Amino acid sequence: MNLDLSEEHELVRRTVREFATQRVAPVAEELDRESRFPYELVAELAELGLMGMPIPEAYGGAGSDTLAYAIAIEELTRVDSSVAITVAAHTSLGTMPIFLFGTEEQRREWLPRLASGEQLAAFGLTEPDAGSDAGATRTRAELRDGSWVVNGSKIFITNAGTEISACVTITAVTGEGEISNLIVPNGTPGYEISAPMHKLGWRASDTRELSFRDCAVPEGSLLGPRGEGFRQFLEILDGGRISVAAMGLGLAQGAYDLAVAHARERQQFGQPIARFQAIQFRLADMATEIEAGRALVYRAAWLKDQDRPFAKEAAMAKLYTGELSHRIANWALQIHGGYGYMDESPISRLYRDQKILEIGEGTNEVQRMVIARHLGL
Repeated sequence: MNLDLSEEHELVRRTVREFATQRVAPVAEELDRESRFPYELVAELAELGLMGMPIPEAYGGAGSDTLAYAIAIEELTRVDSSVAITVAAHTSLGTMPIFLFGTEEQRREWLPRLASGEQLAAFGLTEPDAGSDAGATRTRAELRDGSWVVNGSKIFITNAGTEISACVTITAVTGEGEISNLIVPNGTPGYEISAPMHKLGWRASDTRELSFRDCAVPEGSLLGPRGEGFRQFLEILDGGRISVAAMGLGLAQGAYDLAVAHARERQQFGQPIARFQAIQFRLADMATEIEAGRALVYRAAWLKDQDRPFAKEAAMAKLYTGELSHRIANWALQIHGGYGYMDESPISRLYRDQKILEIGEGTNEVQRMVIARHLGL
């Protein structure tokens, strides 16, 4: 058993860490404070080939494996979650459905501009009354004269309303007990996008409510066979959980790094607080749990790359790192004391950004349901 990363994976880590440290870290607090979408950073990420990592080179992607992609998301989240979720949602949720289920014509139409990072894609699953119960979608699409006419709404959708957003793939009821996926280009008449939503965290990412009023798209906008939408989005969520698990891991690592640095600098009772056993033991626990989380995330990614079943492991990794990042962000802020409670302290941003990792891409409770089902319970 060789647990060492390959040189290619180490190169990904070094490259993304350098970018996150030198380009993202200096502006992260400002972007968060102003709730400003990071267009410049997205363009630079595209130049580095990080906006379509798992997509084959033939379609404009980097042709990387899932492990390399998870490492990249981990390193971005270590510094800033808003930038990381922009990449992760675009890749795992926006672009991947078209790659996995699209026709060759759909792939050639959409993937080159999405995988290159020229434009962004979104995935419209959640609705006001269909969150964890995603199968309860009420958005409907009716086939009329060669067009799908869509009516309904989606909520909490990432990347749908930026200046470079290209399309959203939505789930819609297309018949009795039948859910299908449709690609809806931005700018389609009847497709309306709300103003950005105000959030506790991820403030520099784009989150919108979408509405469809007699929005007509060509019959060829159907993604995969009609009625396969439910199966498709479950498969998409399985893969997406790896990237969100990587975010939980990265945020935990970033919070730990901040806590260690502060503990070494902060003087109390005549010495750095890192000298106190209470702080040392807490940091030791944090480091240990992070390594456990990393093993779960990397194994889930490795299984996917081996074309082996990975849904259970992805859910386990997502559940564990979501709760891990909660504990570590809380402990790290405690080590910072009053300074950590101030907005100018990076740990306060990580603390706010963390909570959604226990909600998005399936709540902790849904992860436990998924794991239990795979255990045959």
